Amino acid sequence: MIRVGILGDIGSGKSYVSKNFGFPVFNADSEVAKLYKTNKKIYLELKKILPNYFNSFPIQKEDISSAILENNNNLKKIIKVVHLEVRKKMRTFLKNNKNKKIVILDIPLLLENKINKKNDILIFVQSKKSEVTKRLNNRPNFNKKLFKKFKKIQLPLAYKKNKSQFIIKNDFTKRSVIKGIDKILNEIK
Repeated sequence: MIRVGILGDIGSGKSYVSKNFGFPVFNADSEVAKLYKTNKKIYLELKKILPNYFNSFPIQKEDISSAILENNNNLKKIIKVVHLEVRKKMRTFLKNNKNKKIVILDIPLLLENKINKKNDILIFVQSKKSEVTKRLNNRPNFNKKLFKKFKKIQLPLAYKKNKSQFIIKNDFTKRSVIKGIDKILNEIK
């Protein structure tokens, strides 16, 4: 099985690119959203370590945001609890797809959390900063302060780009993304 890790900036289109590969995708962001809705263990852990923010299950995105915005250390505490469960979900995903030729890992903190393996193929999604900013500002509930906190825990984009074997230029048209994907698939197959 070839593991392909998708890297890039927040809002660069990593998930869009991932979906267009046509192979099974592990999307960490959607897994986290599901965990907040379904995993009472995470709720109880967060309530124990951050009792002022978590008072009801399922966990509300607003509660997460409030905790993070209130104190820089809260983001680290939340990540520590949530990422254990996300890793379990990823292991299950990999086990369930072990017979697939390729799997796509859409994990925003792939390198930061050392989830990647030496043989993983890393692809950097490159997008124009102005386009990314426009898209982020159009997202419902986009919070600039929250965005800045998440940027601080991420490795520099230049580092991620340098670590990648391939770059897909995403101009947010399906044609350019598919063209980039086809070129990469021809090289790695």
